[in-house]
Amino acid sequence: RGLGDVYKRQICMRTSIGEAMKIIIVGCGNVGATLAEQLSKEKHDITVIDTRQQAVEAVTNVCDVMGIIGNGASFNAQTDAGIADADLMIAVTGSDELNLLCCLIAKKAGGCHTIARVSNPVYSREIGFIKEELGLSMIINPQLAAAREMARLLKFPSALKVDSFAKSRVELVNYRIEEDNPLCNMQLKDMGSRLHCDVLIAVVERGDEVYIPDGNFELKARDEISIVGTPAKTIEFFKKLGVPTSSARDALIVGGGRTSVYLAKQLLEMGIRVKIVERDEERCEELNEMVPKAMIICGDATDKDLLIEEGLLETEAFVATTNFDEENIMLALFAKSLSSAKLITKVHRISYDDIIDQLDVGSIIYPKFITSESIIKYVRAMKNSMGSNIETLYRLNDNRVEALEFLIKEGSPVVGIPLQDLRLKPKMLIGCITHKGKVTIPKGQSVIEVGDTVILVTTTTGLHDIRDALR
Repeated sequence: RGLGDVYKRQICMRTSIGEAMKIIIVGCGNVGATLAEQLSKEKHDITVIDTRQQAVEAVTNVCDVMGIIGNGASFNAQTDAGIADADLMIAVTGSDELNLLCCLIAKKAGGCHTIARVSNPVYSREIGFIKEELGLSMIINPQLAAAREMARLLKFPSALKVDSFAKSRVELVNYRIEEDNPLCNMQLKDMGSRLHCDVLIAVVERGDEVYIPDGNFELKARDEISIVGTPAKTIEFFKKLGVPTSSARDALIVGGGRTSVYLAKQLLEMGIRVKIVERDEERCEELNEMVPKAMIICGDATDKDLLIEEGLLETEAFVATTNFDEENIMLALFAKSLSSAKLITKVHRISYDDIIDQLDVGSIIYPKFITSESIIKYVRAMKNSMGSNIETLYRLNDNRVEALEFLIKEGSPVVGIPLQDLRLKPKMLIGCITHKGKVTIPKGQSVIEVGDTVILVTTTTGLHDIRDALR
């Protein structure tokens, strides 16, 4: 094809040609490979481009995608990838400038939608200008997205994961039930009368099984539950369980990368004291300028005496954000052995996620998953021309559950029908309805109206529209 070898595998059969989008992904790193895998599972026609032959082969050997070895910013490479009839270009290389150039050329060559990964904090104040001037559909910053996730967790340390819907009016909180918790051996239908809290338990993970529970479901110790409710109602619920609900007062962050910078700025704005441990002296000087209100410690975090000296035993939050997964995991395990701090562990690779999830290293943050969730939400919304639209999408429980927020438009088949009369498919649950800014946990008599947003929780992944949930 004029660019060297082209690696191609048979593209999977499409259930409906109208549902398949032609998507070009530039960059076969962690984010690009994850996107290629997940979007190909959703039956889209994917082509990946990367200058590294080994990276291209690694993706094409696992996913049903086409691979091209070449520079994604090259017009010839994009032409070989089929930019003329592409629906979407996603540029997620390690270079912000290359990503923007890829999208600019794609916009001129094919007129398709474009998404660029832009991570450098230098551009953070200019994102709106860059997006508008280059005509980008979306800009995604994995480090900033990961930092926001971490900040939400430190605001509510008892949670394993916190996701926000309806412009932060609704939260979905993941929490593990311990042995002495009042929820142990309680049926869900009895929860309202015993605790008098207006929240909904939407998902239960028990061992290797994941359930969308009904009222007869009985909770057990070590269950991981996902709770839907407003922030105020959720805090009230946890207070009645005797679970701490106040945010951490201080945080010890290991690693001085971009994620740590974004996180430190957010925590300082929340009134949380921040220490950052970084071994590189030059980077420490940069950190002093970027986050002057944080305390910067120049030293090796693998030196356990240093961590203890800097307050590991007393800190309320410990965040491991180095570029090495193994180091982050070992540091979190060490912190767990000595302190009761809220643990957050950043993990880049997902090859051993099953093993990592079994380790007690607190909340695990996968930046590539956070990034792919945002992009997949956009991809589904692009193909959605029916009566509603995906506003927010989160993947839960090792991608086995999806929580989707739909904006209900005119013509949607769910409008005006009591929920008890809606013919929902199995393993689907409407978690809440937001009507004119007011959030309600729905009952059987609740009715969805035009303009409402609805949160749907399901183990049937890949929904594009609210009508996909109906029989």
